[in-house]
Amino acid sequence: MAQQVQAKQPVQKTTLYVGGLAEEVNESILHAAFIPFGDIKDVKTPLDQATQKHRSFGFVTFLEKEDATAAMDNMDGAELYGRVLTVNYALPERIKGGEQGWAAQPIWADADTWFERQQQEEEMQRIQAENRAAMEAAEELHRKKMAQDREGEKDDEEMKDDPMARAEAEVLKQKD
Repeated sequence: MAQQVQAKQPVQKTTLYVGGLAEEVNESILHAAFIPFGDIKDVKTPLDQATQKHRSFGFVTFLEKEDATAAMDNMDGAELYGRVLTVNYALPERIKGGEQGWAAQPIWADADTWFERQQQEEEMQRIQAENRAAMEAAEELHRKKMAQDREGEKDDEEMKDDPMARAEAEVLKQKD
């Protein structure tokens, strides 16, 4: 089951999970233990809120993923302060409610984004309705013009057959 969870989440290739830390290990000791493998960007040992001591694990982030791979290959199963370390690629941190977590947000925080989404959706529907109306008006105008053109063609044909209509058209042309 744990393998299935790992397969679903992307692995951070530069950050290592280091488990099995002894109580006396702190961030500087962890940094010193992993620095031989390459440049380190960050070292974290999450604290237990009740005891203010680390929770027997930490994270080491390297600048290069090759350095992280070398550290994992060499330090997994190694001993530090009498405890055997477990070193793996770290999975990304998952916090409910996004980056800040639900506890950092008021209960109505999602209502604001919902309201904004509703307004955007209504605006899109209004714009689409305006576009449909404009298209229908343009199509109607085109149909009327086509009908007028057909009527004009009929008038031209009738004028060819009617000598009086031809004479009137010639007089009108001369006046212009």
